[in-house]
Amino acid sequence: MELWKSQPILKTGTVTQFSNPNPLSSAPRTTVAQAPLYFNHIPIPLFPLKALNFSSPGAFMAEQSQHLVLLIFSLVLLFQASNAHNITLLLEKHPSLSTFNQYLTLTRLAPEINRRATITVLALDNAAMSSVLARSPSVLTVKSLLAFHVLLDYFDAQKLHQIGNGTALVATMFQATGAAPGASGLVNITDFKGGKVGFGPVDNGGNLDSFFVKSVEEIPYNISVIQISKALPSAVAEAPTPGPTDLNITDIMSAGGCKVFADTLLANPDAMGTYEDNVNGGMTVFCPLDGPFKVFLPKYKNLTGSKKESFLEFFGVPVYQSMSMLKSNNGLMNTLASDGVSNFAFTVQNEGEDVTLKTGVNTVRITGTLRDEQPVAIHTIDEVLLPKELFKASSISSAPAPAPGPGEAADAPKGSKPKTKEVPAADADSPADSPDDDAADQVADDDKNAAMSFGADRFNAAVLSLLLVFLLL
Repeated sequence: MELWKSQPILKTGTVTQFSNPNPLSSAPRTTVAQAPLYFNHIPIPLFPLKALNFSSPGAFMAEQSQHLVLLIFSLVLLFQASNAHNITLLLEKHPSLSTFNQYLTLTRLAPEINRRATITVLALDNAAMSSVLARSPSVLTVKSLLAFHVLLDYFDAQKLHQIGNGTALVATMFQATGAAPGASGLVNITDFKGGKVGFGPVDNGGNLDSFFVKSVEEIPYNISVIQISKALPSAVAEAPTPGPTDLNITDIMSAGGCKVFADTLLANPDAMGTYEDNVNGGMTVFCPLDGPFKVFLPKYKNLTGSKKESFLEFFGVPVYQSMSMLKSNNGLMNTLASDGVSNFAFTVQNEGEDVTLKTGVNTVRITGTLRDEQPVAIHTIDEVLLPKELFKASSISSAPAPAPGPGEAADAPKGSKPKTKEVPAADADSPADSPDDDAADQVADDDKNAAMSFGADRFNAAVLSLLLVFLLL
């Protein structure tokens, strides 16, 4: 029996012999073999290799119709499994693009890119990103500018050199936001003589001074990542954002039972500055009530300066999330502390009317809402969020929590989880003593698991397709 060999491209074929060449004739006919389907190096036999005898034209046509339906179904399953991509994981393999990758995460563009298909990312190396950041733009401005570097069409290296008439005008993710008037969100791509490909805004007077450098990653017709020499200028995307709003988030938190957390945030200028930078662009804050945060303060004071900043930023999310949105949006959520090196993310999970946040170290519950109006939402939580990058599960005492004092918030839950209530002030398990290597290993494991999940999904779809075909035939 000849073994099927994996091929890198889609191939189908049928080897059929007919005793009578007329398929509608009632004469006997036999299908000798059905060639396999190859997709992403996975050989999928859509039909079993067996002799099929048809005694009537009706039986023959019914069998062929069944084969056609199963073929289409199998292709759909396999296409969906292979269509997934993760821009963060793709870029992590390229250290020269680490700053670009970090800001895709910080601005929450990465999840939007991952949800789209047929897309091209114009990546900037660290030097080009330094030029962008040298002007000290707000996070919202950086998001608009980077969205201008995401094309809503697929262009790999080959297609760039085969543009019809030498020029293409392509819509961007920034154009899709509706914030770009007219054609100001379109990018001009021109294939010049000598193999150069230039990029520039349509409204830039024909000046294309950013050029194709190399192809970084390609998943054909799904996502292409190409590096360009410099950032594309866009007066609209780079327009200054409105000045700081009059909204005072620490006052709101203090009045709602989160005064200890608010005061701690105010005492850390770097973390407070990160929150202020995100107010206009949209933000959600999960503030721990005074009772649990007072108990946690000794451990907080044991953290180093940079870890204190990351810890406080872990309670903010750089996107507006109302309570109704949280109830319908299970999954991983990046925080203000997330970057290209450390995840600092937690998982949102709904259980009926309850919404919980799971960090990998502990689970907290949202107990109320202090503000739920664009662009900022502030929700209270019954425990202190403990990022796995800074804490180990073993560092949390199982001792019962002390009863709340009279000055604590009235709506603090009576049945808080005891494992996170009482923490010793300074012990061998102090977060300051936790080695950074543990956090790095945890992040690496998370990324490895995410990468493996794509392969697992593809394999599962292939197996499901194969089983369904053999069950139905």
